Amino acid sequence: MVCGTTSGAGKSFVATALARWYARAGFKVAPFKAQNMSNNARVVDGGEIGSAQYFQALAAGCEPHVRMNPVLLKPESETHSQVIVMGQRNDALAAIDWRERGPHLWPTIRASLDQLLDTNEVVVIEGAGSPAEINLQATDLVNMRVAAHAAAATLIVSDIDRGGAFAHLFGTFQLLSAEHRALIRGFVLNRFRGDRALLEPGPRMLETLTGVPTLAVLPLWRGHGLPEEDGLFGGEAAPTAAGCAAMRSIAIVAYPQISNLDEFAPLARVAALRWARDPRALEDAELVVLPGSKHVAADLAWLRHSGLDAAIAAHVAAGKRLLAICGGLQMLGNEILDPHAVEGAAAGLGLLPMTTEFAAHKRHRRGAYRFAGTSGAWACLNGVEFEGYEIRHGHTAPLGEADGAPLTAVLDEHRGWQSGATLALYVHGLFENPGVMRALFGRETPTLEDTFERLADFIESGFGREALLRLIQ
Repeated sequence: MVCGTTSGAGKSFVATALARWYARAGFKVAPFKAQNMSNNARVVDGGEIGSAQYFQALAAGCEPHVRMNPVLLKPESETHSQVIVMGQRNDALAAIDWRERGPHLWPTIRASLDQLLDTNEVVVIEGAGSPAEINLQATDLVNMRVAAHAAAATLIVSDIDRGGAFAHLFGTFQLLSAEHRALIRGFVLNRFRGDRALLEPGPRMLETLTGVPTLAVLPLWRGHGLPEEDGLFGGEAAPTAAGCAAMRSIAIVAYPQISNLDEFAPLARVAALRWARDPRALEDAELVVLPGSKHVAADLAWLRHSGLDAAIAAHVAAGKRLLAICGGLQMLGNEILDPHAVEGAAAGLGLLPMTTEFAAHKRHRRGAYRFAGTSGAWACLNGVEFEGYEIRHGHTAPLGEADGAPLTAVLDEHRGWQSGATLALYVHGLFENPGVMRALFGRETPTLEDTFERLADFIESGFGREALLRLIQ
């Protein structure tokens, strides 16, 4: 099990690297996270799970499944989250106070974990936040309760680049119960930069105080290529070869309830990315992206409040490229209808002649898609096949032409349209396809397989082969 002293310490990164290393060493491996909180999700057998566990399953060489992340919380506001249990939305549990959900969720979590333990040689479990949140220990579903149930060799990761790593590790260890402290097999100092000699005698003093060795010091690695589970990332301008056109400057609109932002990670390798929160950020962008949204009506209100609605309209009127995905597509239309009270009705931006209606049941689909009929600014995508996924309640119907520009269906079954330089798609994952990147930017980015292999090499150089094998003995 991989726990952390804080959120963002690097748990997902380390767990993904461990999953690939053990799989490469010949073991049958699966990932697990009891409860995740993220608006980055992927479609798998049975519904949806957090993106981190999806990538960990790919790293482990196994088929992703809902039991690998049986509970997913998708924030819709500062105080409310959609509750996903075994891949499906559960409004009844969302209505219960979160402290009272434990008795309802733990049997599902335990059963999912037991299935993975019974059918795999190694299960790499990821915790959430910190295991030492003493105000939450009585209702813990994701950290040491899981570690104890699995009798897991547990690592605690700390981000030393933020400072205070030794205090974080010592304090976390001390706040655990004696039963749970006995499970801790090692500390990991993550994102270290500088002279390793300056760490001494810190690790030895920490081991004297706790009895726990520091098993690895992992250097800061900015360009590892693994999509971030949450949090924004940036890129540096890169030369663009043949493609639709040079798109060295890309602005992604970062509304408060942005979702599935991990799908844009490959863009950081080919362009200068900016996350737009005000109109000025769109001024010289060659491509503007409206990403997915976990609450379209609220994010539309935010666009209007920030003035970004007018900036987006000006960008479109100037004939510049705009890509809208899922919730972004819905925002471009005339209106959003919500007869089943899924998220809320709203007036759209009116930039594409279409209407969206939220259905009661969410659509989950993963598969192959093919562009047909793209032209002009997006002509290079015509005929390109790609893998992608859909997670949505919305169903959108076109109404006619957009200010004289034809609205052309470019994906079948009402999944995508083009009008002028605007491309609107319901399918996520476009930039994770080498063929798409080659068509748009004239170059391919490293594949996930390349990234996983580099992660395995990295984790072995930090821990050493024998230490990694001892953890599973």
